[in-house]
Amino acid sequence: MNASVFVELRFWVLVAFSLVLPAGIYAALLRTRAISRLAVLGFGIALVLIAGVDVYLLQSLAALARHTPSLADDAVFLSELSIALYVLPVVFGGIGVNLVSHVLLHHLTEAEKRFEREHPGA
Repeated sequence: MNASVFVELRFWVLVAFSLVLPAGIYAALLRTRAISRLAVLGFGIALVLIAGVDVYLLQSLAALARHTPSLADDAVFLSELSIALYVLPVVFGGIGVNLVSHVLLHHLTEAEKRFEREHPGA
């Protein structure tokens, strides 16, 4: 067992999933001038999945921090500060759900218009 969770692979995966991947997704979305619905849907689902992985890794690292002698990881993962670490997954999940719902609402609006054109008396 390591003396600290900060040297664990899971910690670095958490950093990648909390900072690097979402930043890449946001950069791609902001840089894109035209994007398909399928791509927006994919980015939304990716953000929701990233949020889930983040929560799993945070829980896993908190459990691991209980068994390490280091006080630094206890201060981060086992104190009130740990609540702040859950803000990022909540934000990613929320934005991801909004992207998915945007695609779904747009599709349903077009489907309603198409139905009204095909069935004018209904």
